[in-house]
Amino acid sequence: MFYIKNLLIIILLLPLAGMVFLSFIPAYNRTFLKSIALQFTCQIFLLSLFLWFFFDKSLGTFQYVNKNLWISSLNLNFTTGIDGISLFFIILTTLLVPLCLLVSWKSIEKNLKEFLLAFLLMEFFLIGVFCILDLLLFYIFFESVLIPMFLIIGVWGSRERKIRAAFFFFLYTLLGSVLMLLSVLYIYYRVGTTDYETLLTFSFTTFEQKLLWLAFFASFATKIPMVPVHLWLPEAHVEAPTSGSVILAGILLKLGTYGFIRFSFPLFSSACFYFTPIVYAISVIGIVYTSLTAIRQSDFKRIIAYTSVAHMNLVMVGLFSFNIIGIEGAILQSLSHGFVASALFLIIGVVYERHHTRIVKYYGGLVHVMPLYVFVFLFFTMSNIGLPGTGSFVGEFLILAGSYKSNTCITFISATGMILGGCYSLWLFNRISYGNLKTKYFQKYSDINKREFFIFLPLLLSTLVLGVYPEIFLQPIHMSVNLLIELMYF
Repeated sequence: MFYIKNLLIIILLLPLAGMVFLSFIPAYNRTFLKSIALQFTCQIFLLSLFLWFFFDKSLGTFQYVNKNLWISSLNLNFTTGIDGISLFFIILTTLLVPLCLLVSWKSIEKNLKEFLLAFLLMEFFLIGVFCILDLLLFYIFFESVLIPMFLIIGVWGSRERKIRAAFFFFLYTLLGSVLMLLSVLYIYYRVGTTDYETLLTFSFTTFEQKLLWLAFFASFATKIPMVPVHLWLPEAHVEAPTSGSVILAGILLKLGTYGFIRFSFPLFSSACFYFTPIVYAISVIGIVYTSLTAIRQSDFKRIIAYTSVAHMNLVMVGLFSFNIIGIEGAILQSLSHGFVASALFLIIGVVYERHHTRIVKYYGGLVHVMPLYVFVFLFFTMSNIGLPGTGSFVGEFLILAGSYKSNTCITFISATGMILGGCYSLWLFNRISYGNLKTKYFQKYSDINKREFFIFLPLLLSTLVLGVYPEIFLQPIHMSVNLLIELMYF
């Protein structure tokens, strides 16, 4: 019983334990370093499944709560706990980190030890973001994620512009959060604490809510990202190593939507309703504009980066429908995007590792020489479109059903994003997979190996399970979303 109660704290601290362990291993012992890091991250993933197993689906309140004094004189506590909303974001994080290490098994040559330490540190910060129940500590973890990600792009990036891309990523996301920090300080001096559950009982004036909402929006919208503060994402993706792109698309883009659900909705509900038309307008512009932009790109990674922006803006449409169907659809779509976008970046990584280019025109006819690769690519292309039987279909259907209740026009424009999604996804797949082999560029081809197959397998199964039987995901989420709606309306 003690272990179950403290399971969340154990999961949070295990990446730090892994970092301590790795720091004592000599840098030249590369195989041992990689195996130890992989063992730690796999254990964290297995333990996170126990969070799901012991989770009480009938409760919407926080579970596995652990409260420790941090700075008693300032009334600040280190409080952790999860509900149905944060549960699956933690599981998604713990799933993707070991996959990222497997992806980098052979491709990372320089500073391997530092690379593994950066990933374990990022896992610690990401798990912290999804389980911290204190606004100030949330901000600290939320911003600290930038540090290891900045290093991963800037040090282990694949091209010459990686330093520029790293600073682009860092400055965009940090500048968006300066206003949030000022808001957190204002809330602390207004309420006397930043404890989340205490803040839920406090009522801000309508004017205060509007100002605070705008400050939080500046930070969360940059992380999602929404137009026009999306420009850092394609640049960061193109320059990041494959593992960096996977964690960026799979987890970091979810920090913004999670921030809206966890803080903006329950604390500033009046402001949320007030600013909904603006959010809707920005979201639908983002869906259509980035979908059209994706069609005209020539870089494999840049195409998928723009599709990520379109999908995350669709998630925003679901969130701001302010009904159970739309919000649950947005959460499922975020999870599905975590699986599918990560897999698509891994698919890019497979050919980049072999041929060292991501320009689409150099590829063609891969179905003749890499049939297993093309099968995996086809499955995730169909998932990206939202084919029935995949997780994206369930998420998109619920989002459109929820938003239809609140705004029919916005639903119609958002649905055009699915049509455009079919255009860029199928056109990309067709150019890569069919036609004649471009033998004047590459003479040697090899299909995905055993290691790569086992990287794709959990993402493929997760996408299928989410699409065929979404109820196992919806049951833990449902009561938490119900409670969120109650906090907003009542």
